[in-house]
Amino acid sequence: MMELCKSFQFEAAHRLPNVVPGHKCGRLHGHSFVAEIVVRGPVDPHFGWVMDYAEIKAAFRPLYEQLDHNYLNELPGLENPTSEHVARWIWAHLQPRLPLLVEVRVAETCTAKCVYRGET
Repeated sequence: MMELCKSFQFEAAHRLPNVVPGHKCGRLHGHSFVAEIVVRGPVDPHFGWVMDYAEIKAAFRPLYEQLDHNYLNELPGLENPTSEHVARWIWAHLQPRLPLLVEVRVAETCTAKCVYRGET
């Protein structure tokens, strides 16, 4: 088995409505998010790959168009857009298109990242 990872950067604004009053994340702010999509599978003996990276890009494209340069709180299912909820949202929308999906990583800064592996 082999794993492939494809990264996508998107810019988005959000605020976290459920934090305690005065918490900095309760104010409207933005991030340069990075979503990493990980698929796992056997290497095809003919092509020499698990899948074409272009397939991952094409599957993620509709989500990118919803996320990039938008206010995440307005997207259905992301009313409280923590990194954890963004990762689960991406998984839920992407997994039907990418059955080999095993992991979604979402970083909101270069030092803060979450990992979702499909468990509930």
